[in-house]
Amino acid sequence: MVIFALKGAGHLFISTIAEGLTRGVETVTDTVSETFFEPTIRLGVTGLSRAGKTVFITSLVANLMNRARMQGLAAAAEGRISAAYLQPQPDDTLPRFDYESHLAALTGQDPQWPQSTRSVSELRLSLRVRPAGLLAGLQGPRRVHLDIVDYPGEWLLDLALLDKDYATWSAEVLGRLQARPQAAEFLRLSGNTDATAPLDEPAAQALAASYTACLHAARDGGLSDCTPGRFVLPGDLAGSPVLTFAPLPRPDTAPRKSLWREMERRYEAYKSHVVKPFFRDHFARIDRQIVLVDALGAIHNGPQAVEDMRRAMAEILGAFRPGRNAFLSRLLMGKRVEKILFAATKSDHLHHTQHARLTAIIEALMRDARNRADFAGAETAGMAIAALRATTEETITHQGAPLDCVRGTLLETGRKAAFYPGDLPVDPMQLLGPARDGAENWLDGDYEIMRFAPAPLTLRANEGPPHIRLDRAAQFLIGDKL
Repeated sequence: MVIFALKGAGHLFISTIAEGLTRGVETVTDTVSETFFEPTIRLGVTGLSRAGKTVFITSLVANLMNRARMQGLAAAAEGRISAAYLQPQPDDTLPRFDYESHLAALTGQDPQWPQSTRSVSELRLSLRVRPAGLLAGLQGPRRVHLDIVDYPGEWLLDLALLDKDYATWSAEVLGRLQARPQAAEFLRLSGNTDATAPLDEPAAQALAASYTACLHAARDGGLSDCTPGRFVLPGDLAGSPVLTFAPLPRPDTAPRKSLWREMERRYEAYKSHVVKPFFRDHFARIDRQIVLVDALGAIHNGPQAVEDMRRAMAEILGAFRPGRNAFLSRLLMGKRVEKILFAATKSDHLHHTQHARLTAIIEALMRDARNRADFAGAETAGMAIAALRATTEETITHQGAPLDCVRGTLLETGRKAAFYPGDLPVDPMQLLGPARDGAENWLDGDYEIMRFAPAPLTLRANEGPPHIRLDRAAQFLIGDKL
């Protein structure tokens, strides 16, 4: 017993050293490469609950390759980007982001929203850029590589699991589910389960399936915190024991080989074999990060969805404060994500007169998160954007008064319609206050949201797809590197 324990401890110690040395070598290699050769920017793109990651990446790449609509990006406005082209990605083990198919879906004669990605993917865009300022006359153009890494936001939320044992996680989840009507069936099943009974695999599978269905229903209802992330996006892990666990009320005692003990073991396996490899292999190498947020969808779904999104954003920023997590501290070895942008998507669903209010709401939502990130030294910002503009603006007369609307093609019916979603409040606390207080409905307004189909496009030479503030988002994220 003692010898086994010592070997286990030694193995853990050696693994920790090896992990740290690997991270250190990567950091030194990246620094030397950037200083003397061709700089590389690794941009992480993630999002919460159908925020539009695929459309964002597709439109960003298309607009960097055809830059007429990118005047908010200084290097493009100054004409210093002479070329942009796709290259083979550096990581041969990751799926390539299917840019060409997604662009064809958005720009075809019958445009469609592309299928969302359900795992990590990557794309490399190389830019030929002339230097600015005093260096302009001394250096010729150089290549800057933009490696875009697309991954689900739910996976980033899993970081919080590393600090919690199974009992703590179970208690927190069961407490949170009490306020979710989507969880009624799972709560009934878990409440009637004897966690001290011997493991019965069909019972464990039934619990995991019920909990997974609960998470899917919550996600469809506009809620953001749907962890563990691989339960809703399992990939090739579907049906494996590492995804066959669920939260249970803690018993007074848990015998060996009981259901509780096996659920506990699988939860720890999920952290070791799923969560840690993601952060080690992908997250630890990111330089800049954008988190896409469907704030309008959350507002439409009510106060609980807004509060859930606020908590999820704070949890996400925990990943950018490595000091709070020993695993990340060892892994990152002092490397920090330098810039983080929270972007409220689908701003084309609002008239431009309300965009400032949407920006104020996303900044208020991220206030807790921003405090954590600023503590870690990362520069953060909030912004209202639309990666692909699907509407036009118009003002109509309603009951004798002008009404600012947007017009587009409704996704469900194909009918063209003018739409007024309701006025967002000038003071974001009119939304965040009731959300924090647990209100069930908005008292002062009814905020609607429509789903628009992408509009047919006629693009002139050097034009990418129309957007709202995509150029300003690019300037914040990568402008200083160009």
